[in-house]
Amino acid sequence: MMRDEGYELVIRPSRGWFHLDLQEVWRYRDLLLMMVRRDFLAKYAQTILGPAWFVLQPVAMTLVFTVIFGHIVGVPTDGVPPVLFYLAGLVVWNYFAQTFQHTGGTLVANAAVLGKVYFPRLVVPLSAVVSNLAAFVLQLVTFLGFWAWYKLASPQGDSFQLSAAIVWFVPMTVLVAAMSLGIGLWLAAATAKYRDFTFLLGFIVQLWLYATPVIYPLSQIPERWRWLAVANPMTMPVEAMRLMFLGQGVVTPSYVALSVTMTVVLLVSGVLVFNRVEKSFVDTV
Repeated sequence: MMRDEGYELVIRPSRGWFHLDLQEVWRYRDLLLMMVRRDFLAKYAQTILGPAWFVLQPVAMTLVFTVIFGHIVGVPTDGVPPVLFYLAGLVVWNYFAQTFQHTGGTLVANAAVLGKVYFPRLVVPLSAVVSNLAAFVLQLVTFLGFWAWYKLASPQGDSFQLSAAIVWFVPMTVLVAAMSLGIGLWLAAATAKYRDFTFLLGFIVQLWLYATPVIYPLSQIPERWRWLAVANPMTMPVEAMRLMFLGQGVVTPSYVALSVTMTVVLLVSGVLVFNRVEKSFVDTV
């Protein structure tokens, strides 16, 4: 307990597994914003291009996918320009993958700070969610630039259009953020005990990319096997992004409900496991 001129702060150990004190997290919002700024600036500190890498990375991957999968392999893109097809999927996927990887190393990367000062541990993974949101916005603006060029200056402009589903863009973004946070908390807890997961993170992300319809449309998967693709919670956000901005995507209420349900389960269970591990994490470092 600490007293200073009538101000009293009581620090108590968390009770039970599911201890989610959002009011306490809000009190530490200044720390959260500071960590967001640190994460965003430190990522490309002492680089020549700086934040431009946020844009160059998805554009470069889009060009590679367009050449290899669009022209050489001939993977269909539901009739829309391959550049827009791949870039739309990558914008959503990159936000998920970067947040997932960043959150997965939360406890280990911040062990020195966590062992010296008290603050709600959930602030650190939340800072990854918010800081990567800035990169998501930059990549979205890049996608919209390509979208406008194809729409106004390309003969393929009539092959795609905005959908009324665009009104669900913000909820979709929140869904991806919650999903990446939930899975990241699971990995953070696992990495705290088994450092092997530090090396597996990149491998997991690569495999997950090919299991998600980023390179190919969900419509190309046979109906009897489609449930396997939909069991991947990132399938619906990627398909929804294309439906919103390109008018092409297999999105049904049942598929969306399944994705939302899995996200809620992952987020709640992630908080449970994270709370369980963060209590004694410093003792095992």
